Order: sequence, then structure tokens, then C-alpha cells
Amino acid sequence: MAKKYNLLIVDDEEYLRTILENELGDSDEFNVDTASDGSHAINKIQQKVYDVVLLDIKMPRVGGIEVLQFVQEYSPTTQVIILTNYADIKTAIQTIKMGAYDFLAKPYDIDELFNTIHRAIERKELFINNKLMKSELSRKGGGNELIGQSPTFVKMIENAERFANSDSFVLVQGASGTGKELIANFIHRKSPRSNRPFVAVNCASIPDTLLETELFGHEKGAFTNAYASKQGLVEVANGGTLFLDEVGDISPAIQPKLLRFLESGEFRRVGGTNVLTVDVRVVSASNKDLREEVKAGRFREDLLYRLNVVTVFVPPLRERKEDIPVLAEYFLRKKSKLKNPKTLAPATIDLLMKYDYPGNIRELEHVLEGALLLSSGDEIEPSDLSIYFQHRGSDVPMAFQVNDILSTSDSLSLDELERQHIERVLRKHAYNRTKSADELGISKKTLYLKIKQYGFKVGE
Repeated sequence: MAKKYNLLIVDDEEYLRTILENELGDSDEFNVDTASDGSHAINKIQQKVYDVVLLDIKMPRVGGIEVLQFVQEYSPTTQVIILTNYADIKTAIQTIKMGAYDFLAKPYDIDELFNTIHRAIERKELFINNKLMKSELSRKGGGNELIGQSPTFVKMIENAERFANSDSFVLVQGASGTGKELIANFIHRKSPRSNRPFVAVNCASIPDTLLETELFGHEKGAFTNAYASKQGLVEVANGGTLFLDEVGDISPAIQPKLLRFLESGEFRRVGGTNVLTVDVRVVSASNKDLREEVKAGRFREDLLYRLNVVTVFVPPLRERKEDIPVLAEYFLRKKSKLKNPKTLAPATIDLLMKYDYPGNIRELEHVLEGALLLSSGDEIEPSDLSIYFQHRGSDVPMAFQVNDILSTSDSLSLDELERQHIERVLRKHAYNRTKSADELGISKKTLYLKIKQYGFKVGE
């Protein structure tokens, strides 16, 4: 069953609160709370993350306008639907300008109410997805496909899918480049939380001084330049999955606060005194042996036990070499700009299968990306991999010569590889731009710009 959305009904008229609570509470979609006035509502919003607030405007002491302003500052992803009388339509329109999602006039049509709530939830999810997409695009690229058919890989996927159906915390253990985040995302997509956010946090890339703020948020004035309150990623992930990548790199100062959150779902924003509660499932990953980190005193033993309810071990590529051909085919399709992607010569596949890949799948991807730049034919030959393997100091037997147009003694940048590859294709086609552009998989205009960029002497 999908996770329910949290609704808060705020109205000083008890019979209206009761009607709405009964109508909405009978739905399998919502967890419903109520508040009898604005002050009561603010207290609840400080303790729990709500998806939608149904808010009356006119209430004693603290009115709806003040509550709306508080929500906008304290929990900006929460959507507010204003409940109003026809006489207050002008005020209701003003609240839309202030950030409310919509307004409904009393008496309410229940179907219209449900439709408005659904649209408000869609708006919230769009806002969160846009925010996460910007963060993700700045961090990495790529899809979320899991590629493989070896018995080791199939067994790992079966375990991950079985664990996905529970709410237990999962530790994904594996070396760098094995695809731990893809496994975490797979667990989320197969879980009852798949309709809620998947929020990934790379704990190794965020300084200790910022990690607590990123996770738990901060209050206005908590530190210099904290000009407004900020929701933490645990709030953004509410109802969904929080993925803590490279959790072994979290500093000892943050570990106790993370443990408390994992135990109770409760946390305080930096600089705040109110305790908030969220419902998230945590999947973590590490390329370190966390038990060895515990022995070395760098990782709390109780935190390891909390994170490691069940473990998914992601095998290194050298233990699933049967998957190299299908992975290689996938990367060639993904990286190629040609309508018909290049293929691997049988000898190239044999060579790829003999290498141990200390960088795992990520290294294989980069090997093939470089080979696409070096290859001038429809098939990628072993010689197109030679520079890479010789620079890596591979023990793979080499039965071929390094292409004589490239230096084996110098470390080459991608720009230099591209320059030499374009020059080779141009010479092959006697500097015919149309034929050269077709083989390179680029437009004639792009080729012209490359010729200018690299200063090739090509007749007009």
C-alpha cells in the first residue's frame, strides 16, 4: 500500500472540522489531523511535516493569514488551501498572491475538495522533483537502469526486491563504481513508498559543517547569513526514501544526531528548539568496511547496527564478468551519437573480459567512452583500447601495437584525444567534410567549428 499523505484541517467551527475529518479520514489516501485555531495549527506544523493544510481565514487570536505566512517561511513545500465564506472572496484571492495554492468557498462540494487536494499534492511533488532534479543534475548524470544477467547479479537483485517490500533500513555494501545508488533507487521503486520522493545525499561531498544543515535544515538566524528558515532533506523525503551515500564518511560529531533521528524519526533544525517528526525509510551505502571503521573508532557501533538491519552486497565487476558484454553494449548505445551505434570486435570483447577493473562499472564506462573517440571504423578494435590499458599499467597481454598517431608516454586529455581522432578521420576521407562528419556522428557545422578550434589546415 502506498504511503498516506498528511493533512491538517484548521477551522474554529467544530462541526465543520468534524465533517471534513470524517470525509477525508475515511479515505485510504490521508492521515488527518485537526486544529481549532491558528495558534494550535502552528504548534502542530512545528511538530510534523504536512503535505496539505486546509485553512480557515477568520479565527480568534491567530488568524489564517498569520498561519499562511508561517507555513510559507517554516515549511514552504506544504500546500495551503484556504477555506472561506463567499463574503471573504477578496481576502481569499489575496492569499493566493501570498502563496496559498487555492481557495474553496463554504459550503464545500466534497468532490471539488478531493480534486483540489489532489492537485495541491501534485504541485508539491512537482516542486520537490524539480528541486531534486537540479541537485541531481549538478551531482551526476545517467539513468537508473540495472544491467546484468550473471547468477551473482540476479541473486543480488532478488535480495534487493525482497527487502524493498518492508520498511527496514538497508545497507548497500560495495566498492566504488559498482552502482550502489542504482540499487538504492531500485529498492525505492519497488517499495510501497515509490510514489513519494527518493532523496540522495552524498555524505562524502558535503563538509561536516554543512551536513547537519543539509539533513535537518535550519531556523532563521541560526548562524551568519541564515536569513530565512530552510527545510532539511529529511523533510523533503517525508513519506519516501532517504539515501545516505558514503555514510562511512560522516564525522563522529554528526553520528549521534543521525542515530537519534534513525531511532525515533525526530529531529531539530539547526538553531531550533521544536522537535519535528517525519516518516522516512533510510537506505545507506558505503565502500568502506564499516565493521573495520567501528574497530578503528571512526564509526559508532550502535549506528552501524541501526543502519545495517539487512545488507545488499554489490559484487565488483571482476566477480560478474559474464555481464561485461551486455554492459558494454548498453554503454555504447548510451554514449554513441550515431543512429547505429558501433559494436565491439570479438577480440575487443576478449580483451575487456581479461581486465579486472579496479574502478568497476564506472571504469568500464569510461574505457568505452574513450574507445568511441579513438575508433574510426564501425567496430571498436583492441587497438582502440590500448592507450587506456597501457596507461593503467594493466597486466592484460597485449597482442597488438599502440596506434602510432598517439603517444604512449604522455597522459592525454580528452581534448587531445578528440583532436587526434578528428584529424585521423579527416585524413582518411581526404578532408571531405561531409564524409568525415557522417563518420564522426556530428553535423557539418560542428565539424567546421572543430576544424577552426583545433586549427586544422583544410582546403575550402
